[in-house]
Amino acid sequence: SPDGSTLYASNEETAELSFVDVQTGEVKSRVKVGEEPEGVTVRPDGREVYVTCEGENEVVAVDTASGKAIAHLKVGARPRGLVFTANGRTAFVTNENEGTVSVIDTVRHRVVSTITFPAIEGAPTAPRPMGIALAPDGARVYISLGRAKAIAVVDAATYKVVQTIRDIGDRPWGIAVSDDGRSLYSANGPSADVAIVDLVSGTLTRRISTGGSPWGVVFAK
Repeated sequence: SPDGSTLYASNEETAELSFVDVQTGEVKSRVKVGEEPEGVTVRPDGREVYVTCEGENEVVAVDTASGKAIAHLKVGARPRGLVFTANGRTAFVTNENEGTVSVIDTVRHRVVSTITFPAIEGAPTAPRPMGIALAPDGARVYISLGRAKAIAVVDAATYKVVQTIRDIGDRPWGIAVSDDGRSLYSANGPSADVAIVDLVSGTLTRRISTGGSPWGVVFAK
């Protein structure tokens, strides 16, 4: 939650979202969502939390005050990640198996657009959207394209793909953008590394070996 008091956790095996008291570690409540919940993102105002549910190809909006599901939104196949715009009025959802991103009007709780991605020459597969991050200024949305080994850059206002950054690594998944908006970091599981992309030039500048199968990135404040 924005005030840091509550942790929202997706429970894949039980199709639930748990509300956890951060200070005590106590599970305060649980709410039923869709099958195989994965991505969990809180709306900037803290009033709702959205959960991507892979098993039912939907996003569930949960009211944080009542602890109840208030909307079930059908999106593309196997939704993974989700990000809100800074004002919280729009959400972008990556749909891995459909190869699309759903755009949600969070005021009306409805899908208003679907973003598709052009084929990438030489890529081993078609784009498979997975991780997602918003630029600090809100102008761009960055999307990792999984086994297509690329990052897509989308205009947040027009929903158009404006750039594709290729050869990032094997199956880029979780991504994060630096506070100054100049660099993007991508966790590449099968490559066992993290890629650093210069967003000004749109080029890969470095890959750092991590071992294992990294899947997420977060910046410490």
